[in-house]
Amino acid sequence: MVDIEQPKKKAAGVPAVLSSFTFGFREMGPVRTGKVFQKMNQDGGFDCPSCAWPDPDHKRKHAAEFCENGAKAVAWEATRKRVPRDFFANHSIDQLNQISEFELGKLGRITEPLLLRAGATHYEPVGWDEAFQVVARHLKALVDPNDAVFYTSGRTSNEAAFLYQLFVRAYGTNNLPDCSNMCHESSGTALSRVIGSGKGAVTLEMLEESELIVVVGQNPGTNAPRMLSHLEIAKRNGADIVSVNPLPEPGLMNFKNPQRPSGWVGKGTTLADQHLQIRIGGDQALFLAVGHLLLKAEADNPGTVLDKAFVDSHTSGFELYAKHNAELDWDAVELATGLRRTEIEEFTQRFIKSKATVICWAMGLTQHREAVATISEIVNVLLLQGNIGKPGAGPCPVRGHSNVQGDRSMGIWEQMPDAFLDRLDHEFAFRSPREHGIDAAATVRRLRDGSVRVFVAMGGNFASATPDTEVVHRGLRQCDLTVHVSTKLNRSHTITGREALILPTLGRTDHDHTAAGPQSVTVEDSQGAVHLSTGNLIPPGPEMKSEIGIICGLAQAVVPSVGEIPWADFADDYSLIRQRIGRVADGYEDFEERLRANEGGFLLAHAARDRREFKTSDAKAQFTANDLSWLPTAPGRLLLQTMRSHDQFNTTIYGLEDRYRGVHGTREVVFVNPDDLAELGLKDGAYVDIVSEFEGVERRASGFRLVSYPTARGCVAAYYPETNVLMSADDVAKGSNTPVAKGLTVRLEPVSS
Repeated sequence: MVDIEQPKKKAAGVPAVLSSFTFGFREMGPVRTGKVFQKMNQDGGFDCPSCAWPDPDHKRKHAAEFCENGAKAVAWEATRKRVPRDFFANHSIDQLNQISEFELGKLGRITEPLLLRAGATHYEPVGWDEAFQVVARHLKALVDPNDAVFYTSGRTSNEAAFLYQLFVRAYGTNNLPDCSNMCHESSGTALSRVIGSGKGAVTLEMLEESELIVVVGQNPGTNAPRMLSHLEIAKRNGADIVSVNPLPEPGLMNFKNPQRPSGWVGKGTTLADQHLQIRIGGDQALFLAVGHLLLKAEADNPGTVLDKAFVDSHTSGFELYAKHNAELDWDAVELATGLRRTEIEEFTQRFIKSKATVICWAMGLTQHREAVATISEIVNVLLLQGNIGKPGAGPCPVRGHSNVQGDRSMGIWEQMPDAFLDRLDHEFAFRSPREHGIDAAATVRRLRDGSVRVFVAMGGNFASATPDTEVVHRGLRQCDLTVHVSTKLNRSHTITGREALILPTLGRTDHDHTAAGPQSVTVEDSQGAVHLSTGNLIPPGPEMKSEIGIICGLAQAVVPSVGEIPWADFADDYSLIRQRIGRVADGYEDFEERLRANEGGFLLAHAARDRREFKTSDAKAQFTANDLSWLPTAPGRLLLQTMRSHDQFNTTIYGLEDRYRGVHGTREVVFVNPDDLAELGLKDGAYVDIVSEFEGVERRASGFRLVSYPTARGCVAAYYPETNVLMSADDVAKGSNTPVAKGLTVRLEPVSS
């Protein structure tokens, strides 16, 4: 039953605990739930397969070092449910495609390889050898290896990611799109240019000792709930916290920490000292204005605002930036941001007062057309006061998937630099391709053109996660072969090529035992810490293989004679993989030895964070001058942002609830400011079609219920992947090619009764 109520003003607390254990008991039962939860994010246990939020030092870990959404992600994977063999015999591909994404996931774990033969209507079980030979037959038949695409999800371990890119490059292509292309590519692009590393320059400890934390374009209460505990520590240490978001999110209003008595019976902790309800697409204008005000304050009181010693010694481009930013069109800034000048001035005063500032962001910034310029403006503001490479300060992109950052470190990128490829070639005695491959948006365009012949996905749900949904589905169906390495069913398994394979894999929670004994894998979190992950559950089926085992099996069938690559040895002993990673991947030198010496893992070096050394073109952190850009709208048009509900992780839907926003029993809703509803002549609870407009092409998402909600004027919000159909693969962020999911121009058309 659909029920809409008032949004919450507090996050976590008893409801989060009850939700975690209710979901766990339902999927796993009480005994299994206890066994799994006590090992989650613990030394000797397994890493949470959802977000990439870092773990505290092993001496500071709680007995329950997980959040509500992490508990759901683990229970979803560690469920006792299995998809029986006769299910596929009784359900054709067409019938599978009629089952909702939510219901597909509820069916349980897949336990044996499944093949849809050419011309067949049903998947059928096959052995691993036959499955690998099917892939080999198709890949070897391609005249050009670039007609194949190899996608990677962010949950893949370091070891699996390294072998996957090695296999793909041994095959002869750099077509390695991954989920980072669709989320934090803009962060990596901007940060690499201006500080010399695409990774964040803040540790967990640095966050906790900050004097000012700005959380912009991010909803930690749903997307990284464990972050709230560390914001609370920073708050107790005296930090100011500011949230910048079109929607007021309860996690940043008030946090009831389940690890503390006040989280059960007290009032909780008010986190945000100021909330800037910014208009979608106005973030660049906001930080341009903050930079302008900081420069003016320094001019009025020389030597009191900027860190001139840092600017002079460690940066370049300051004079050009200062000249560019000397004058500011405040009318344009107020239109772009939807904020009053006094609000921005109050915000800036917090920067002036702070001696150590951290700015955090997520996809609310990275999925805009001007995302790279926006993040560059954030870095400009940090550089003005020397807020990088010192305690309590720095840029902090909060990545969404557990090992998406590690995947990139391991070589999952279509544009890996020659230095990495040279080391790879030397290590394995072959010549890897140098021609850059295609990313996620380019893959969608090639699917549209019908030029992808084989599509292989290591995890993820490409058919649902990408823009231009109908185009992607049509393109996947034109492939000769689609292959998905997965734990559970999702939409991508029902949108198949002429032949299709589902290869079931072990999950993070599953015990991995090979001929060489028990095995562990590693992950790299969003703040550059690397640690082991060891599953403790009996695998759901006797013939299950790990991602590593599957990759090695594919490689032995497809590229058995390329180079000197001991695929069989790698499949048995993962420490051998880590030894090779240590000789190829930057920062992972002596990988295996460092793991053995550090029980809780180790922190990767970061030159900008650790030594204020910047691996840029001029060896300095670079100020950039960016023209003010924002998103005007015509009458009757609004700006849409896509987002998650509280009951999902990426495209995985755990339930039809969004407790914090007061939505129950449905996902087809669109949140609209009540004043906008009145101006448009629409009523709360009515149904509309959302129609996007881009370069003369309209796209439609039908049958969404209007929800009156205190979002910024002129802005609306709705859940993905249901609204990915409104996105265009040609509408991408400048410089990073990330598909635009924030700032879509839409109109709302009433549905005829």
